[in-house]
Amino acid sequence: MYKTPEEQIENIIRLALEEDDFENDVTSKSLIYPGQEGAAVIIVKTDGILACVDIARPIFHMVDPSLEVNILIKDGVKVKPNDRVVSVSGNLTGILSAERTVLNFLSHLSGIATLTSKYVDMIKGTKAVIRDTRKTMPGLRLLEKYAVTVGGGKNHRLHLGDGILIKDNHVASIRKGGLSLKDITNRARQNTTPDTIIEIEVDTVEEAVEAAQTGVDIILLDNMNLEDMKKVVELASGKVKLEASGGITLDNIKDVAMIGVDYISIGALTHSVKALDFSLEVEK
Repeated sequence: MYKTPEEQIENIIRLALEEDDFENDVTSKSLIYPGQEGAAVIIVKTDGILACVDIARPIFHMVDPSLEVNILIKDGVKVKPNDRVVSVSGNLTGILSAERTVLNFLSHLSGIATLTSKYVDMIKGTKAVIRDTRKTMPGLRLLEKYAVTVGGGKNHRLHLGDGILIKDNHVASIRKGGLSLKDITNRARQNTTPDTIIEIEVDTVEEAVEAAQTGVDIILLDNMNLEDMKKVVELASGKVKLEASGGITLDNIKDVAMIGVDYISIGALTHSVKALDFSLEVEK
């Protein structure tokens, strides 16, 4: 059954807290006096882009609804070491029991926004747009894809029902029946709604030229070298949107963007990101 984004996020938070067994924080319960109150602040320890900071409030409140939480810096802001991003006060045991879960979300998601912003900065001045993929951590896709947008990127498909992407295994399975790429695209078009975006994956110039004649919306150039991508752009640019994917890093992305592709999709934005460092400090 479909859940709203709010319901999905609530479920994600609940699962994370249950995983940490927050109601059985034996360390805090054995050391902190019952009812003892205090205040704490979450600070940044490295440069980066802040993302999903608002998630701190529902996490703290799911642990203890009486906690007072203040968001001090908004999403998308460039932060630096010692910047204070969240303050929280109230029951000290509640604050400490929620600490790690809050920091885990902020660190991971701000890391995604930070890395995305680096890719976006590298291709400024070109027409290319940075997009993510479905290579996300199980259960975190909604938040991870939001973090990509905070970093200046755009979202590819959110899930399997969000557009058609005809990949190599689809083509290999159907071509056994003697169908061409045009036949395959027509079949996809006939079995979906008129407004559904159809994208097809190719890995050779010849396949790209064939795909350009099918009426497909986007052609995905999978792990194609720069020379072949240039040929495809010369032959198909303006007729169909072109997306480069596979083996693209900060070292070579500008070269890819300068070729003239419309999109560049990067799985590393979500599957290989380095966390941004945060800490929670109880104030004296």
